[in-house]
Amino acid sequence: MVSLILILLTSLFFMGVVIRTKSIASGRKGPGLFQPMKDILRLWKKGSVYSRTTTFIFRIAPTIYFSSVLMAIFMVPHGNNPGLISFSGDFVMFAYILATGKFLSIISALDTGSSFEGMGASREALFSMLVEPAFFVLLGSLALFTGHTSFISIFTTLHYESNISYMLGALATFVFFLIAMIENSRMPVDDPKTHLELTMVHEVMILDNSGFDLGTILYTTNLKFAMYGAIISNFFIGALPLEISIPLFFVVQIGFGIAVGIIESFMARFRMAHNPQFILILTSVSMLIFFGVLMVLGRFV
Repeated sequence: MVSLILILLTSLFFMGVVIRTKSIASGRKGPGLFQPMKDILRLWKKGSVYSRTTTFIFRIAPTIYFSSVLMAIFMVPHGNNPGLISFSGDFVMFAYILATGKFLSIISALDTGSSFEGMGASREALFSMLVEPAFFVLLGSLALFTGHTSFISIFTTLHYESNISYMLGALATFVFFLIAMIENSRMPVDDPKTHLELTMVHEVMILDNSGFDLGTILYTTNLKFAMYGAIISNFFIGALPLEISIPLFFVVQIGFGIAVGIIESFMARFRMAHNPQFILILTSVSMLIFFGVLMVLGRFV
């Protein structure tokens, strides 16, 4: 419950931190921290318009997408405090619940009958497929390192006793950071502000969404960022008491948002053909973590 409340609070200002960082980096004052959330509230007050070519799938997809991310958040712990759902192997369910929401968003784009949105949907499916091995190799390595298979057990028993262990923690944070960027269609894989047809990915998938549905999709992106930030914060929180872990949680989340803003300000997006190569690098880094775990445990022969 602690993690859920903190993630919901973070989702209210996370994108504001990102946009404010980008504004400062470009020499502008920029909007307030809560302006993105105000825009979402404005969309929630509007009705949605549906094309006659769409079916019920297009209407229910935003709600299921939001529900899948919320269900995944239920599994994210905060230090010694487990998520609302916690069991051995919960990270497997975590991944495939998110995949269910992604699947609905993809077929929702296909349901419009637009080849343009179908192009974006195929790219989204490809990127999600390529990033999945990195996630499972990383979590499998941490499970092997700690001897546990649930989020809370992995994070609370994760300890650093050697230089290799510190390297594993740093690499794991790096991998989760880039997974968050890819899953939320941000730079350098995708530019959420682009209007070039040949380079659009996620933004082209939601062109037909409007009003309440569009607001739900945008807020779900905020939740996903806050969710991945909560996972990253667990690498630093460990078993600290709440009076220390909660402030540290917000420090990590704000640092995460600033890092996203800096990357989008100073890094150009990759050419579309280079994105699969970049995403597969994450699997290579995860494999380095796996071999590092084997070295720490003395099983690398």
